[in-house]
Amino acid sequence: MLAPDDDVVAWGLSLDHLLECKTGQLVFEDFLRTEYSEENLLFWLACEDYKKITREKDMTVAAKRIYKEFVQVDAPRQINIDCVVREEISENISGPGPNCFDGAQRLIYGLMENDCYPRFLKSEIYQALLEQQ
Repeated sequence: MLAPDDDVVAWGLSLDHLLECKTGQLVFEDFLRTEYSEENLLFWLACEDYKKITREKDMTVAAKRIYKEFVQVDAPRQINIDCVVREEISENISGPGPNCFDGAQRLIYGLMENDCYPRFLKSEIYQALLEQQ
């Protein structure tokens, strides 16, 4: 299942190590799905992709997609952010810049790092992969 260069042990060192690895992202997403919170990772990844967009028109399209999918109230994969951050994004969505989602992304990263990630490290999914090393 895992490629030889996937260092499962390194995933346990930090959330950053886990997110830097494509396989790590997929395994973490599978875990989050069992907790009904995969929207956090999917939003974080969407923001990472968004930051790489250079054309203004493409940025606007991507920002609206992220907003509709994750940020707006009743979004299909609504993330758990406070109303101040949600309102800030709403105001910026008509002319989004490269940092449009930074505040929300930091909040979600913190949520994953302090809440989901520690549970992931204790999960059967991760423990089973560690045993295969």
